[in-house]
Amino acid sequence: MKNIAVFASGSGSNFQAIIDEVKKGELQANLKLLVCDKPNAFCIERATNEDIPYFTFSAKDYAGKEEYENEILKKLKENKIEFIVLAGYMRLIGPILLKEFEGRIVNIHPSLLPAFPGKDAIGQALNANVKKSGVTIHFVDEGMDTGPIIAQQEVDIDSAETRESLQEKIHEIEHQLYPAVLKKLFSK
Repeated sequence: MKNIAVFASGSGSNFQAIIDEVKKGELQANLKLLVCDKPNAFCIERATNEDIPYFTFSAKDYAGKEEYENEILKKLKENKIEFIVLAGYMRLIGPILLKEFEGRIVNIHPSLLPAFPGKDAIGQALNANVKKSGVTIHFVDEGMDTGPIIAQQEVDIDSAETRESLQEKIHEIEHQLYPAVLKKLFSK
């Protein structure tokens, strides 16, 4: 079983979906660590409820990305992490982690990449009046949502779609697709 760390910045609904699949035995992984850059994020409560160790930091407390990524790397090594799973982590991964975990960092994004990379992909899709959006799971490289695509799933955007309704549709897909893709990746 792979030792994994999940990186999150917010509520952690994808983190919870991964936890649930691990608990059911559907996803063979050891959830060893949550890394969070928002010390008050709800994902920390999810980790606490499941007795999953966590490391939180605030980027502004460091001289730069290199300094906090070195500290993260130390925590990852202490926990013998083999794979990083980004689940709503709102920071670009820098060279320190990219080098150490090359080909072993995965991200989930709420659009059909390459369309609507970066922040607020749902808002971008609605503003562009597109008929379809979706979910992309991809390997992480030095760009913003530019790494090789592993899987995608479409979602239709209705004419009366709101940000909330589209987000709900996308979350529903994410919570199924991400664990399924991780299951395949971790079995290799």
